[in-house]
This record gives sequence, structure tokens and C-alpha cells, in this order.
Amino acid sequence: MKQYNTRFAPSSNGYLHLGHAFSAIISSRLAEKNSGKFFLRIEDIDLGRCKKEYEENIYKDLDWLEINYDKNVRRQSECFKNYERYIKKLRDLDLIYPCWASRSEIKKVVQNISKNRSSWPIDPDGQYIYPNIYKNISKAQRSNLMLSGSSFSWRLNIEKALSFAKEKCGEKIFFNELGLEPKGKRILEPNLYGDFVIARKDIPTSYHLSVTVDDAEQGINLVTRGLDIYPATSIHKLLQIILNFPETDWFHHNLLRENNGQKLSKTNKSTSIKSLREQKIKKKDVISIINSIEPFPDEI
Repeated sequence: MKQYNTRFAPSSNGYLHLGHAFSAIISSRLAEKNSGKFFLRIEDIDLGRCKKEYEENIYKDLDWLEINYDKNVRRQSECFKNYERYIKKLRDLDLIYPCWASRSEIKKVVQNISKNRSSWPIDPDGQYIYPNIYKNISKAQRSNLMLSGSSFSWRLNIEKALSFAKEKCGEKIFFNELGLEPKGKRILEPNLYGDFVIARKDIPTSYHLSVTVDDAEQGINLVTRGLDIYPATSIHKLLQIILNFPETDWFHHNLLRENNGQKLSKTNKSTSIKSLREQKIKKKDVISIINSIEPFPDEI
């Protein structure tokens, strides 16, 4: 039997809800079942929204749910210099380029182009596919913009990145899915995102880069997470190949939803684990509530 190390990686930008409990329990059970380790990671690269209060409640919630995790907790905000090393590697490989476009500029360009077409493609996160505003500018233009001191992000050149990965792995690139049916190999579809941001203007990373680096450096070989992150798996596998990281398997699970069909979320102010703790509700009752919404996968 293969030993699987898993992780639970919440953001400290709000209180955890039942959907987080569902995900954390699945991850911890998979590690336990497969004689692996279960890690906790605090995804706090958004320095403006993440707060110590929310992080402290994550620890309290997991303790209350009796979920044991490895004592070496990784906080992304402490790893910025590390992420910078991988941005430099991507830059040296000529797979990323600087982009000065703001969201409003992208929206304006898209609207102007879309006057002569029915629609503009949208990525899985609901954002416009980048219209290549600064992708093919001349070296002189790029140098002038750099010298101006204007802040910029880094975008992955998806065509170059795919070509690079295919030279290493062959024409077809797959990732291995263990949670969703049909299980097994899935063909990568990173083009769904276009030239996405790999490092933001204000910090030297992005969700896509940091999560890929963290999984490799924490020794995670089974990535467990909700179905809403499934489309990003193609991006993360692509980055694993480019950066010579060990391969992982993926286990995506269903999402807990409100009565109206919306997924549980912090934005929708879904019932928090903190509020259940304060109501003195017992852990077994929380599990019963979760099971009434979405039974745990049989293979766990």
C-alpha cells in the first residue's frame, strides 16, 4: 500500500465553516488510512485580509474536532523569499513575462474587442482570459516600463510553458485523480486559464505558485481538496513538471452546499465551526450534520 501524506490548507481570512471541517476530516482520514502524515498549512499570502485572530481559531477548531496534524505548521507569509527563487527560475527559463495591466484596463480592452464578437472567454475563476496587452511588446517598450518604476505582475506564457512541459514528458500530459469518477489519468487543460498571474504586483507569488511549491516542500503526495479547485489542477501539474517537483496524486471531493444550492463559504457567512463550539455542540453531532448534507466518500 502506498503511503500518502496529505494536508489541510485554509486561508486565515475568516472563520472556518462545516465545509472546511468536511475537507479537513477527509484529508486526515486519508493520511491515517495510508500510514502517512497529515499537515496543516496556513495560506495567508493575502496580507490585507488574513488576520491572526482567524488563524488562532483554525487551531482551536481543529483541536475541538480532534484532528491531529504534524507540529510543523507552514505559514505562507513566511515563505516569500522562497517563492521568489522559483519566480527567478521561471524567468530564467523565459516562461513568464511582466504585465502592467490592471483589472479595469483588461476589462476595457476586452469590451472594445468584444464589440465585434459575441463574447470573450472566461476562466474557471470567472475572470476574463488575459487579452495579451503587454505580452508581445518590444524589448524597448518593456525596458521603458521597467525603468518607469510602475508596479507589475508576472504572467506565465502558457504556450511556452506547455511546449516546455511536452518536451520533458511527451505530447500528452496527465494528472492522476483518485477522488472523482472515473478515477485515473486526466489530460491537462491549462489553456482554460490563459496566461494567468504567477506572481502578483504586491507579493512575489500567487495561489497557484505557492500551493505548488508548498506541496513539494512539505512532501505532500496526495492533494485533497474541494471540487471547486479541480480546474486548477492542470496548472499545478504543469508547474510541477516545469519546476522538477515530485509528482502527486489528487483527491477532489464534493462540496457542502446551502439549501439554495450555493456552496458553503465565508463570503456567504455560512455557519462557522467557532459558533458551533460556542454553542457546546459535540463533535459527533457535527459529523452527523455533515453526513446529513454529504456522506463521506466510501473509499475513506
